[in-house]
Amino acid sequence: MLKSKTIFTISVLAAAISLTACQPKDKEPQTPATQTTAASEIETALKLVGDTEKLQFELPECDGNACPELNIDRLQSNQAFIDDFIDQQIVKDLSQIIDISPMHSSSATEASSAVAASSEPAVVGQVLTPKLKLEKQVQPYLAAFLGLDQELKALSSNHQISLMIKPKILNAKDPLATVVLNTSSYLGGAHGSSSQHYYNFDLKQQKLVSLDDLLLPNQKAALNRVAHEAFRAWVVDSKLATNVDEYEQAWKFSLSNNYYLGTEGLILQYGEYEIGPYVVGLPRLTLGYDQLQKILKPEYLPKAKQSVQAASEAKS
Repeated sequence: MLKSKTIFTISVLAAAISLTACQPKDKEPQTPATQTTAASEIETALKLVGDTEKLQFELPECDGNACPELNIDRLQSNQAFIDDFIDQQIVKDLSQIIDISPMHSSSATEASSAVAASSEPAVVGQVLTPKLKLEKQVQPYLAAFLGLDQELKALSSNHQISLMIKPKILNAKDPLATVVLNTSSYLGGAHGSSSQHYYNFDLKQQKLVSLDDLLLPNQKAALNRVAHEAFRAWVVDSKLATNVDEYEQAWKFSLSNNYYLGTEGLILQYGEYEIGPYVVGLPRLTLGYDQLQKILKPEYLPKAKQSVQAASEAKS
């Protein structure tokens, strides 16, 4: 009898131990270090972090001071959708600088064949990375660029043609991440050409933000008035004319969609010959945030400006 009780007791204890071992363990609470890491990952995801990488091209051997120069960089960041967008803008800029549609000259055809022959072995067997993909898209423009160089040299011209495209991260986080694409070129004319295009992105929604997206409802006309006044002041301050109305007969004002949010205000960037002669370069107008309190959406105004505006409205 005692032996049976002993066996029964041991069996109950064994079953209890087995059930205890099978119970799921409570999740360990997150440590401060784990929480900090998670917060850091979220912050990084909502920040544009990266650098540029140079595209590689096979240029013909050349000695002297008249060798063609081609420098194109692409953006390599933690935001793939921005990298891809900027890559396509680089191709678009090239299409506006170099005409590849005819490819009619013998020099351009020869250059195209040479470029294809030199670049093909390097790509075979390689994964088509974004960099290689862009280099492939650029090849027709490279061929036309080298063809133009040959044509100029055939005319006994000593001009050194050049082309540079380079993106740069201007603002990395809220309210908008901004990338500026700088372009300059000299293709044998009277003078070179340059441009600056700003692209603004909402990292949370992963989309490009246009100038219209910044505005409160029905405020486009108000923005146009503020910008026009800034234009008139710029004409006088730059000593371009004493009579702005007469100046506008030649260089009429227009509202630029090329913008970025600066520390002092909304910056409107213009291109060559857009609102002035070549001598003024790439003019820009700064519209102070004080003038834009009821024009821009609150999220695009500096935090200090928002607080002042809210306090003012509360008193009124």
